[in-house]
Amino acid sequence: MKKLSLISLAATLLTATALADDLEIGVSFFNLNDRFAIGLRESLEAAAEERGMAVNVEDARDDIGRQLSQVQNFIAAGVGGIIVQPVHTDSTQAMTRAAEQAGIPLVYVNRQPVDLDSLPDNQAFVGSDEKESGTLQAQEVCRLLGGEGKLLVLMGTLGDNAAQVRTQDIHDVIATDECGGLEVVEKQAADFQRIEANDLMTNWLTSGVEFDAVIANNDEMAIGAIQALKNVGYDMDEVIVAGIDATSDALAAMQADELDITVFQNGAAQGEGAVDTIRKLVDGAEIDSAVWIPFELVTPENMDQYMRRN
Repeated sequence: MKKLSLISLAATLLTATALADDLEIGVSFFNLNDRFAIGLRESLEAAAEERGMAVNVEDARDDIGRQLSQVQNFIAAGVGGIIVQPVHTDSTQAMTRAAEQAGIPLVYVNRQPVDLDSLPDNQAFVGSDEKESGTLQAQEVCRLLGGEGKLLVLMGTLGDNAAQVRTQDIHDVIATDECGGLEVVEKQAADFQRIEANDLMTNWLTSGVEFDAVIANNDEMAIGAIQALKNVGYDMDEVIVAGIDATSDALAAMQADELDITVFQNGAAQGEGAVDTIRKLVDGAEIDSAVWIPFELVTPENMDQYMRRN
């Protein structure tokens, strides 16, 4: 089993020492309608072009079977390497096996594979430690509420590693002495989607549930909740809304005093790191099985520096 190591952001952003010579890589994204996935694609393609790599991009459109077929097609086409942002954490084992049997390097990006601790030597993961994201988010909610209040939790796709860990982070924080007065009164999945979160938040508002804060596993769902609150004339000064990713839309909502908390996930570093990692694997370099990109808390007090990074 290969060890996991914490690699600094600066080290992650180092370019490969040699440019690729006509290296073609296949890339499958979980859903290119997702705002974060779009930004990840842009950074990945820019890094690949700078390094002389050809990129074949596919959109799995939230379909596990489609993504596996895309990986199998990449293998059949004889690509030099494969990068995957998984649709679902539990769907990664089949892709891991397929790439291993074909002897083609594989890098998972952004969404952690279920078999991270046992990836083959020519496979790796580039992303951020979700234990940090939900913890930073929930601790700031706790601080703003003074350790007491009722919470609504919008979860991502059930079974997805990020959704699982970010949600557990919330429960871990409210189990501490400092935040023991916080209570989760409702918790449901909205699949990381803005529209689904809007619908779910509308249902909660219609039911008359009492709450002090809305904690979403990502910014898209936080924005969906904000839209639902505004649609019924809710006073946004009376509720705390928290997301994760620090997307441009989220920062605009924060600038408008609608979103209170988000957590910056460095998609640019993940995309560039994935390209550099696949290059190293193709070259036969020995690397750690995980390249970690730190999360960073974003609030109205420091949001300006992150607006320049989107």
